[in-house]
Amino acid sequence: ENHRFMPAQFSTLAIWLIGIAVIALILLRPRGIPEYVWATGGALLLVLTRLIPWQQAAASVRAGGNVYLFLAGMMLLSEVARLHGVFDWLAELAMERARGSRLRLFALIYVVGIAVTALLSNDATAVVLTPAVLAVVRRGNDGRSKLSPMPYLFACALVANAASFVLPISNPANLVVYSADMPTLVNWLHIFFLPALAAISVAFAVLWWHSRKELSGPIDGNIAPAPLSPQGKRAAFGILFAAAILLACSATGRSLGLPTCIVALLVLVAASAPKFRDAGIAVRNVSWGVLLLVAGLFVLVGALNHAGALPLAVAALHTCARWPTLGGAVATAFGAGLASNVLNNLPVGLIGASALKAAHASSLLHGAVLLGIDLGPNLSVTGSLATILWLIALRRENINVSAGQFLRVGLLVMPPALLLAVLALVLSSR
Repeated sequence: ENHRFMPAQFSTLAIWLIGIAVIALILLRPRGIPEYVWATGGALLLVLTRLIPWQQAAASVRAGGNVYLFLAGMMLLSEVARLHGVFDWLAELAMERARGSRLRLFALIYVVGIAVTALLSNDATAVVLTPAVLAVVRRGNDGRSKLSPMPYLFACALVANAASFVLPISNPANLVVYSADMPTLVNWLHIFFLPALAAISVAFAVLWWHSRKELSGPIDGNIAPAPLSPQGKRAAFGILFAAAILLACSATGRSLGLPTCIVALLVLVAASAPKFRDAGIAVRNVSWGVLLLVAGLFVLVGALNHAGALPLAVAALHTCARWPTLGGAVATAFGAGLASNVLNNLPVGLIGASALKAAHASSLLHGAVLLGIDLGPNLSVTGSLATILWLIALRRENINVSAGQFLRVGLLVMPPALLLAVLALVLSSR
């Protein structure tokens, strides 16, 4: 009788081993091989070894359609803004308005990071704003002021996650967690405005306290922002237009993927005119492999759900639901947050979304899962795709932030920010 169950036991073990190995390879990137290669390779391996039927894999890929369109549109908008100098202009404007104060520059960059994250998603803050901030800080350091870039770079990384639930469009993980059950904009703000305010405020205060010595004193450099080109102005107005359209879609409960893609294409054409060759450059510079990465993860998580991840997650949610309101919400948020730092928040978000639906979880636990998945990754470099992309952006500039260095800051910032965000969520739900 035991013999009869071996094949099922073996396939379950094999799926878990492949899933864990793929996630580890995505995070470690041996030999610099792109993340999407490991994700799609793992998905193909599951199908070729018949651990999952190809029909299941195809269904998992199709399930991510709205997320692919949203990501494609946001990446295109970010690249158009970068190509035409919008992010450089914002960083230079922050330096000018700082008027020689390191602390004021830190606060202004943090505010810019909130705006970019809210309107263009946390990946844009990590990938595009970070290099612009670093370039401006280096120009503001003439050798006498010994201005350290690290507080400003950590501000970009931490606000990218802390502000990623200001709006539904602020993080692709929001679409993953809520899927077809995305709250309207009014409901979203009712649920998440206070938690976002708490997370953003605590992250700022703790990071300022941690960097207070480096943020004291003047900046000797004086940078005046160069005026935006006509293309840059059109790109900036195009982003505001895109944000308005997406917020209108969110307010009326419409899907965000296709509108994001259509508006991004319109902004691409409008900003590039009359040099339409720039449109081709922007399209080529987008990291399209991210879409393959997400598709591969959808397949892997679908397989893991069938191999036991879903029942485990549902059981955990049922346990938390039986606890007192605050204790259950805190346990759910920190559980999702810690899991995100081990497995990365996108796979955890996919598993969490399935578990929430299967468990018929309350709106409070739904919100707690989202907080853990969005804010929890501020603990470690492996927590979110945005943080991984932030690290890659810094390495291109010859700056290396070790996992231990990030963890030391993350241990100070993430726990109090997530705890107060959950408290605010419980208050908002009453």
